Amino acid sequence: MNNFPFNTIEFLSRLKKNNNREWFEKNKDEFIEKVFTPAQEFVVVLGELMRSFAPDIVAIPKTDKSIFRLHRDVRFSKDKSPYKTNLGLYFWEGDRKKMDCAGFYFHIEPGYMFLGSGQYQFSNELLKKFRNVVYDYEKGKELDSIIKKSVKKGFKVGGKTYKKVPRGFDPEYPFSEYLLYSGIYLYEEINDVNIFKKEDIVKYALKKYKSMLPIHRWLVDNI
Repeated sequence: MNNFPFNTIEFLSRLKKNNNREWFEKNKDEFIEKVFTPAQEFVVVLGELMRSFAPDIVAIPKTDKSIFRLHRDVRFSKDKSPYKTNLGLYFWEGDRKKMDCAGFYFHIEPGYMFLGSGQYQFSNELLKKFRNVVYDYEKGKELDSIIKKSVKKGFKVGGKTYKKVPRGFDPEYPFSEYLLYSGIYLYEEINDVNIFKKEDIVKYALKKYKSMLPIHRWLVDNI
């Protein structure tokens, strides 16, 4: 994990300018050295440390497990660039498919970093369950308290996509705001990754994820 994330960012910057298969194949060894191998090491090290507060967290240093694949699915996209120009990692807890489980997300690209915890998008089945849980007063109150405390810590809240409370639910219900969410997660954005010239990126991520733990725990316990 030597010089992570700066070697990774440097490679991704060049990929952004040369987003084609020919260039990537010529530089595949460098991708493995600067992006994939450091990502594997990061997943192993951070995953082990996270088990101190989330013992059942899943951290598997493989593509399509904790490491999102670099290849883009361009079948239905106007942008036919074959590769993503970011590194995405996911640590999750639960027995469902990983994206149907609550977890912790790590994203880095040139000039930008994103740390998050929660569930980005509920399946239809989980969305129904989420709404029913939120409509339970005590559980809705608990979620509201977690969100408010997290916002005070400086985290942002994502996942609000609907404009109207769904049919069958009272718009005057105290926690009806959360019925407008199609997923719910906390996140922090960093626009100057140079802070990691002085701060250890593993320790930084660990501290932030530990601070985001209440939303993760609420989702694991209830959804």
